Formats: sequence, structure tokens, C-alpha cells
Amino acid sequence: MSSPLYRAAPRFALKYFLSPLRVFGQRLRRRWDFILLDVLVSGSAALAGANLVFSCILFAFALVVIMLYGDVDDAQTPDVVQKASSAAPPLSGEDVEGLLKATFAAIELPCLVFGADGTVAFQNAAAEKAFGVVAAGVHLSARWRSPGILDMVRETVGNGLPNQFEHSEVLPSERVFVVRVAPLALPQLKRHSALFVMTFRDISELRRLDRMRSDFVANASHELRTPLASLRGFIETLLGPARNDDKARERFLGIMLDQANRMSRLVDDLLSLSRLELKAHLAPDQKVALQPVLSHVRDSLSPLATELDVDLRLHLPEEPIEVTGDRDELIQVFENLIENACKYGQEGKQVDVFLRQTPDAVEVSVVDKGPGIPADDVPRLTERFYRVSVTDSRSKKGTGLGLAIVKHILTRHRARLIIRSEIGVGTDFTVRF
Repeated sequence: MSSPLYRAAPRFALKYFLSPLRVFGQRLRRRWDFILLDVLVSGSAALAGANLVFSCILFAFALVVIMLYGDVDDAQTPDVVQKASSAAPPLSGEDVEGLLKATFAAIELPCLVFGADGTVAFQNAAAEKAFGVVAAGVHLSARWRSPGILDMVRETVGNGLPNQFEHSEVLPSERVFVVRVAPLALPQLKRHSALFVMTFRDISELRRLDRMRSDFVANASHELRTPLASLRGFIETLLGPARNDDKARERFLGIMLDQANRMSRLVDDLLSLSRLELKAHLAPDQKVALQPVLSHVRDSLSPLATELDVDLRLHLPEEPIEVTGDRDELIQVFENLIENACKYGQEGKQVDVFLRQTPDAVEVSVVDKGPGIPADDVPRLTERFYRVSVTDSRSKKGTGLGLAIVKHILTRHRARLIIRSEIGVGTDFTVRF
């Protein structure tokens, strides 16, 4: 009689020998191979307790049957496992075109797709916002007449290589773009012989920052030189001959304070102008009621008008008038214009502010009864630091930047400044929205 250990040994060996083979069977490509292997291996393990030799013979027979069966079944049985794990079928041309449009729609950069003949296939929403709608089938030259862009497009279409070009636009405000053109390899779109993509990267702010830094240094060094020289001269005088002269010291300190205040105003105006240039291409989108704005400006300038003996009058319609703009910047515009009218108009005269709405525009006019401005000087009034009379401007604490600031604000608001002046009659500054 065999011992329990001897009887258990074949079953134990087959269990740990056949289990990896069963795993191997699970990985077989054919469903029926796996079923047959599972039955035969299970049967072999069940009979192992009876006879080890018989079990080994049965297992060898099972492997032979599987190999023979598998060879025959390869040509007849569907590959279920492979079919389940195979890749998705290729996209159709319509699917690829839809995917392409959805991808470009999600891109924040303005993008256009065009054919080898230069006609637009489609554009994304960012391109519509930046350049307006360019209908499909329209040639690129209908919107972009820049020789640089058109030459770059022709070159890329000809050699199939990516290319880029720096492009500037001046209307409605100055903008600078890096334009890149590259071919699209999409053989699925058979109805298009060749497609190309054109993207626009706006670098206007980078260019404005560079120009702002250079202009600030140039303007500041020019305009600050005079008050700094004045301060230095008075300080040297106070340290020397006027050291013990109380009256001279008091007078010189008063002049030095005026020069320091002038430098402070100049720096504030330069910084304000630089900020405006930085966002000149971003049009405001808020509604601003003009009657409250003009009333606020009148109230803030009333002390100055009283000091200069100027009669400041508003002429406002009863119906509310609104424009799209930035309230604080519009206040700055009208403060500059009305303050100039009070300062440079004649004492004892009247300054009138009119608000009116025409069929196609909204206008605000500031009219003074001053000496007027020569016709040759009118076109240059909005230039930085340009003054009709340098002495008169500085005596009235002007920096020469007020109308330049007005011009930049109105450019951002897509508005115009119209200046009419007549010697001996007065000047009319009209803002047209």
C-alpha cells in the first residue's frame, strides 16, 4: 500500500506544472484552443491520483491535439481576440476635416487654412475677431495686401517648407504680428489638392514695451534737464553766497519746490502716456454716460475756473447719451481739454462745453474765447512736448504732454479729436465718437 505522500506527489506536481500551462492556454489566440486545453488539462489533473504515467500520456496527447487543431483552425475560425483589440478604422475625409476645424477652433492664435491657389478654406474664431470674417473661397490678397505675406505664401506653396514673416497693421491701431505659414499633410482630404495653415502671433505689446522704454528715456532726459539744472543752480547758491540770506533762501526754496512739482507732473504724464500706448490696441467695452462725466469734470475744475476768473458752462441735453469707453480715461480727456481752455483762454471770458448727438456720431466740444492758435501749429498740437509758446506753457505749469495723452486715449476709444481755431476769436476742441 502506497503512502499518502506518494499518492499526493503526482497531484502536487501536476498542479504546479500544469497551472502555468493553463495560463499559457488563456493567452492562445483561438477561443476553442483555450476551451480544449482547459478540459484536457483539468482531466489530466483529475486522473493524476490514479496513475502518474497515464496522466503524462494524456497530457502529451492533449498538446498534440491542440497543435493539430490549431493549425487547421487558423484558416477557419475568426480571430475574436485580435478583432477585439485591433485599432479603430481610419477616419474618413469628412471626419478629418471636422477634427481639423474643431482643433483650430480651440486654438487662441488667429489661424487660417488655405489652398495652394491662395483661397481661404476656413478660419478660426480668433482670426475672425482679429481680422474680421474672410469667407471661404476668397483669396488671401483680398484681406492682406502686404507683399511680404503674399511672397511668403507663394514661397511656401512652391517649396513646401515652413516660413515666417513680421507683419504690421496700422488700422484701427498699430499691431505687429509674426506670421507663420506651413503645409498640412492630410492625404485623407482628397478634395483638397494641398492645404496650408497661416498663424498670427501678436507681438504688439513687446514692440510697444521696447518703444516705451526708449521713448521714456529720451523724453525724460530732455524734459528733466531744465528743472534739474535749475535745482542744481539754486542749491549751489544756497550753499554759497546765499547761505546766510534768509530772504533769498525762502525765495529759492519756493522756486525749487515749483521745479520739483514740475518734474513730478512730468514723470506722471510720461508714465500715463506709456500705459496708454501699451493698451492702445485694446478697445474698451463698457457703456459710459457722458452727462455725469462732464458734470464731474466741471465740479473738479471749478476752483481753477474761479481762480482764473473764467465762466465755465455746460450745455447738456436732457436725454441720456452713452458711448462705449473707459470712464476714468474719458474724465482724463475732458479734464485736459477744459483745463487747457481755462488756462489759455483770456481771463474774464467764457468756456462752453457742448454735448450733442448727431445721426452718426456723439460729439463733445470745448470752446474758449482765447487768442486762438496759428494754423501752422494746429496739426502738431498732439505731438509730445510740442508747445505753441514754450514760455507761456511752462508759466502755466504745462508739461507738453496733455494733448498727446488725449490723442492716445481717443485712439483707444476709436474716436477723433477735431481742432478748429481762429486768431482773435478762440479755439474749438471737438471729440467725436
